[in-house]
Amino acid sequence: MVARLRPRRGNCVLTLADYCRKIRLLVLDVDGSLTAGGIIYAAGEGSPGLEIKEFFVRDGWAIKHWQRAGGAFAVVTGRRGPVVERRARELGANFLVQGAEDKIPAWEQTLTSAGVEPHQAAVLGDDVPDVPLLARAGLGAAPADACAAARKAARVVLRHCAGRGAARELVELIMRVQGSWNTKAGGN
Repeated sequence: MVARLRPRRGNCVLTLADYCRKIRLLVLDVDGSLTAGGIIYAAGEGSPGLEIKEFFVRDGWAIKHWQRAGGAFAVVTGRRGPVVERRARELGANFLVQGAEDKIPAWEQTLTSAGVEPHQAAVLGDDVPDVPLLARAGLGAAPADACAAARKAARVVLRHCAGRGAARELVELIMRVQGSWNTKAGGN
């Protein structure tokens, strides 16, 4: 697993491992991060329609593994819908914020509720609305197929694409550095 690290300017040089060691909270976007970004609407005549999203089970397994090791997990998304609520519930999200057009207030409230500082949070985001969080987080990560602005703001650009293992890659990276990735529990 080799992700591309984007160093920040400053007086001290920190390694990717230095950032990973401090992480206590994962903050994940949904569309374009936990999913590949596509949205399917299925509607019958006269019905409001059904929104369908596809999630990657390996991402979900890694998130649950993170939680079993004591990590907290939040979903902060600009959209609203029962699909996101259901997936967050299935994964046992500690915090869920939907409809966050401006994600900064949601980010700040999540940090306060979780009792962590920005440097203790990792963010996975893929698009312009995620850029402020990617820049503020201790470890901002963008999927390989994220927009240019998100890749530029992120501290690390992952090798996997959104909805196809990016979340797992981020979780595994952090947990391996922290020494909590348990291969006996089914990890690779």
